[in-house]
Amino acid sequence: MQSPVPETRYAMSGDVSIAYQVIGEGPLDLIHVPGWVSNVELAWQIPIQAEFYRRLASFTRLITFDKRGTGLSDRDVGVPDMETRMDDVRAVMDAAGSARAALFGTSEGAPLSILFAATYPERAWALALFNGFARLAWAADYPFGLSEEELARELDNELAAWTDPRRMAEMVESVIPAADESSKRALAAAWRQSASPGALRALHHMNVAIDVREAVPSINVPTLVFARAENEEFALSGARFVADHVSGARYLELPGTDHGYAAGDPTPIIEELRDFLTDAWNARGWEEEPDRDLAIVLFIDIVGSTARAAELGDRGWRELLTEHHQLTRRQLSRFRGKEIDTAGDGFFASFDGPARAIRCARAISEQVRELGLEVRAGLHTGECELLDGKVAGIAVSIGARVAAQAQPGEVLVSQTVKDLVAGSGIEFDERGAAELKGVPGEWRLYAVADS
Repeated sequence: MQSPVPETRYAMSGDVSIAYQVIGEGPLDLIHVPGWVSNVELAWQIPIQAEFYRRLASFTRLITFDKRGTGLSDRDVGVPDMETRMDDVRAVMDAAGSARAALFGTSEGAPLSILFAATYPERAWALALFNGFARLAWAADYPFGLSEEELARELDNELAAWTDPRRMAEMVESVIPAADESSKRALAAAWRQSASPGALRALHHMNVAIDVREAVPSINVPTLVFARAENEEFALSGARFVADHVSGARYLELPGTDHGYAAGDPTPIIEELRDFLTDAWNARGWEEEPDRDLAIVLFIDIVGSTARAAELGDRGWRELLTEHHQLTRRQLSRFRGKEIDTAGDGFFASFDGPARAIRCARAISEQVRELGLEVRAGLHTGECELLDGKVAGIAVSIGARVAAQAQPGEVLVSQTVKDLVAGSGIEFDERGAAELKGVPGEWRLYAVADS
């Protein structure tokens, strides 16, 4: 007898409801981060997916959810950035009582899983990716990405499929050609009921802007990357890129043409996942506190502080500096920043989200003007060492050098920070390439534009 369909519950991520389900009672938690669009209830009407979930739940406590804007999660939420989606994953984990879980990211769910594992190693103990990628669009240093023309054609096909049953059948056939007809019909129905054409357009533009390549080398948990050998070249190359840049990752190509993980012959995927997760769980190296993670570092200091101190005198300057520090700390608390160090008139802080870090820097810059002060701020993201609750490493040095390049009143960021805030609504003015003292190469810098 088949197990019943699990109850759908809701986790609150801020004021947005995220639909999730918990299946099975295995000893280890596994979160499935879905690709594109999903629906936690309609998934059980797709025979191949329902069977895949039941098999996963035979050896895990499987947690599934719908990303905001799709499925049974709140729909009218705009275009969420990766930072917001990471908050949603944490909200689901908290609601499901999962302190730490392995992540199984499929297709478009892979970059979110990559970023989460790199940013929150204390909550992710293993990472598995199927047909995943770190970037979708072509770039000079990512030649196997899709061109603008290919991406535009893909969006046109998706929108047409939502209004033309024949086009929808063709799209489903291209994704799960080896599946049974019942599963194909059910998947087509689930897709149509899981997102509106407007949501599809918004998701497409967000996906085109995704680039988490800088986060990939920061992954420090056991990692398994799957792909099907007869998939399109951009998908295979994207999966290989991830595996090549994660230390100790295992890469596995399986036979078949299906992009969908549950189609074709899913048994090798299930068995490899079971063995990989069981070995990682039994090793238990993840129980130790992580000594590295991906962090956003912010450096901010007062412009012309020496001249202002001379003008006000020691007492007056000390009182003004106290007001500045109180204001800065209020904003750090508001945006979940962690104060790492304070030296004279400068602050060094770290964040777990780039958009929060940028908004914090802007808020500080705007508010200190009421004190008659001007600050410069710089942000960078990269792998940092964790030493006694503080962060250190080359990423910290780069952040300090970026701040030194900023003009009075300017929030300056590195390319890596800019790439991670796709979908946040934050806009930038290009400042060109710069050489950072003591740091090899040239670095492209961007100033946060006035809103």
